[in-house]
This record gives sequence, structure tokens and C-alpha cells, in this order.
Amino acid sequence: MSKYLSLRSHKPPFSFLIHKKTLLVTLTLLVVLVLAALLCVGIGSLFIPPWEVVKTLFGAGEEAHRLVVMDLRLPRITMAILVGASLAVAGAILQSVVRNPLASPDMLGITHGATAAAVAFITVSGGKYSVNWLPLVALFGAFFTAAINYLTAWRKGVSPLRLVLIGVSLSVAMSALTSFIMVAGPTYLASQALSWMSGTVYGSAWGHVLALLPWVIVLIPLSFAFSSKLNVQELGDSVATGLGDPVEKHRLLLIAISVCLAGSAVGMAGGITFIGLMAPHIARKLVGPTLDGLLPVSALIGSLLLLLADLIGRTLFLPNDVPAGVFTAAIGAPFFIYLLYRSRKG
Repeated sequence: MSKYLSLRSHKPPFSFLIHKKTLLVTLTLLVVLVLAALLCVGIGSLFIPPWEVVKTLFGAGEEAHRLVVMDLRLPRITMAILVGASLAVAGAILQSVVRNPLASPDMLGITHGATAAAVAFITVSGGKYSVNWLPLVALFGAFFTAAINYLTAWRKGVSPLRLVLIGVSLSVAMSALTSFIMVAGPTYLASQALSWMSGTVYGSAWGHVLALLPWVIVLIPLSFAFSSKLNVQELGDSVATGLGDPVEKHRLLLIAISVCLAGSAVGMAGGITFIGLMAPHIARKLVGPTLDGLLPVSALIGSLLLLLADLIGRTLFLPNDVPAGVFTAAIGAPFFIYLLYRSRKG
């Protein structure tokens, strides 16, 4: 019995193989994500049963429930799903391009560059400009840091090892720059910047969701379309070139996709860390290293991780709302140490 399902068409012409295990895992995670989202919408200072949440979503619920579900909780839950998926796919792409299991938007300086730019905007503007500019500013910071990394690592091509080493240096430099901006800026803005740096989806509205949605619905499917290129690049530059793959062109494009996903996510939710590191590793344990299955599974796991972190942050310490980034860091730091220890043993 074949392990694959084949999808073929003549108009338009395409042929695609789907691993049955990968399909089962993906569908299972999708169902779990939907159920988790329904539960998270209902859990809070006012508990709403799941069946009441469903009724409210279809317009048949109570008016008080409609306000809580549609205007307060659902935008926040949706933002957590989109941000988690974006960071997870960005991390999976970077781990494949760099061919290093420790690579992530955090380790290559992308997240820290976006954070530094956003904190500079908050501090320098002093509240004079709309926060709607924040995602664009963060995206600029992510691209600026990635460009420095790529250009500095270039030496008749870009070595994955140089990308990682320079990325770690840039992460430290951008963290130091962020701290300097906060210390040098007005004191009353430091707390606002610090709260944003922690990473949170608190206060998310439908406008924020609509601002992030185009990036997700365009870039994540685009990354799926380039999964075969990622599989080829994981074989090494020499093998990929021998197979006819324009390595540097595709590497630059894939890094740009990863930067856009991570930068837009950081711009909307702040410095949420380690999702891009943890989700691909968990997905690799479930479906293996092949990117056509790894990317969608990573996206679903990233959404679940951030959804769970946000749920803990807003319910476990009532009436305080602890940023979700605190919990992703609390889980991610030991996870990173474990990966380092396992790499050392290997």
C-alpha cells in the first residue's frame, strides 16, 4: 500500500505527492487549533461555553456575549494564530536555508532589528505619530538588519555558517542599541517600549488583524510553493547547483520571505521570541524534514504555541495580563539549551 496520495491535473498541468502521515498530522493539528481557538475565546474573566461561542459566531448568541467574543477576544485569538504561524514558517525557512537547526529569526538578528526600529519609533516620535506606522517601521528594521547580514556574509556567494555567525553578532548589537534608545529617551515612554518588547497580542483589534492578514495569506502560501527549492538547498550548495538550482537567487528570495513574515509579525505583536525555533523542531519530529510537510505543520504548531502562551498570560494571573512573549521565552530558553546540549553530544 502506497504511503502517498497523488494529485495530478492536465489543465493546469501539475503533479503533487502528499504523504498520508503528513496529511493526517496536518488535519489533526488543524482540528486541534480550531477547537483550541473556540475554547480560548470562551475562557476569561467571563466564561462563555463553547456552544455559546459557536452560536455567537453565527449571530445567534446573546448581545453581551457578542461584544466579548466578536470585539474583544476573537481579534486577539486571530492575531495570536497569524503571528504564531508567521514566526514558525519564518523559522522553518531559515533553518532550511542556513542548514542549521539553531537558526531562527531571533538568532539571525531579524527580530532584534525589527524591535530596535520599533522602539526607536516609539521613543523618538514621543507619541506624535500614529502607531499604525509601527508594523512598517519594524519591517524596515528587519530588512535593514537582514541586508547587513547578507551583504557582510557575501564572499563569492553566501555561506550559511557566516550568516549564522554574523546574525548572532547583529542580534547582540541590536539588543544593545535598543537598550541605549530606551535609556536615552524619555522615561515615560520606556515603560511603553518595554511592554511592547515583551511581545503581546493584548489590545488587538480587527484593524490590526487586517493589517497583518495580507502578509500571511500571500507569503505563507508562497513559501509552500518554494518548498521544493528548500528541499534541494538542504542537500548543499554544490549538489543544488549540480541539479540546476540557482542557489543564491532562491536563497535571497527565501530569506526575503522569512524577513517579511517575521518583521510583519514583530511589528504587530512585539518581540515574541523562540516560536520560530521551537515550532519547526516539533514539526520535524512529527512529519520529518521534508519541507512540503514541515512548513504547514510548523505554521499550525506555531499558532498553537502562541495561543497557549497568550491564554496562560491572560487567565492565570488575573487581573494582570502577562505578555505572551514572557511564556514563549520561558519555554524557549530551556528548549534552546537542550538543542545546544544535543548538538554537543552529536
